Amino acid sequence: MTTRVAAAEGTRDGAVLREMRWWDIAPVLELERELFPEDAWSAGMFWSELAHARGPAANRRYLVAEHGGRLVGYGGLAAVDGTGDIQTIATARDQWGTGLGSRLLTELLSAATAFECAEVLLEVRVDNSRAQRLYERFGFEPIGFRRGYYQPGNVDALVMRRTTESPSESPDDSAPEPADAPAAPPSAQGTQTHG
Repeated sequence: MTTRVAAAEGTRDGAVLREMRWWDIAPVLELERELFPEDAWSAGMFWSELAHARGPAANRRYLVAEHGGRLVGYGGLAAVDGTGDIQTIATARDQWGTGLGSRLLTELLSAATAFECAEVLLEVRVDNSRAQRLYERFGFEPIGFRRGYYQPGNVDALVMRRTTESPSESPDDSAPEPADAPAAPPSAQGTQTHG
């Protein structure tokens, strides 16, 4: 398989971040199907992830971003045995380039710290250079490939890792994200590590 925080000063998205709850699954699925039409997660997958996000044994952190009464982004992290795995990050197309993807990633990395993760992994499509640049700004480095990971299309995934020696703060959050590509690939926004 594969928080309520106000918009940070200097960001342009204006969204509020908060913990994802069961009632968010329907609007998350709408955005999921829009952004990942060919390999969208099912409601059951999100239910399963959220089942591990609360209580004393929680090892997941899922967030949603709301703006103007609508859900405009979400992200999730799983933590197991000192390793965090960014499961998914996605933002609505009208939020690309606003800094919302950076804010979601910052919150997920904070969750990884809270879970005492020594490293955080993610997969990203090899053809998604914009997302790769975002992750590199946060200290992620390429460590390998997963051949044919994204289906259909048989697109490879670049595996990236960020260790505790990586920068603990996001780079200048007020700097705009590059405008030449979406925060995630057009055919699969976010890391979307379905698997």
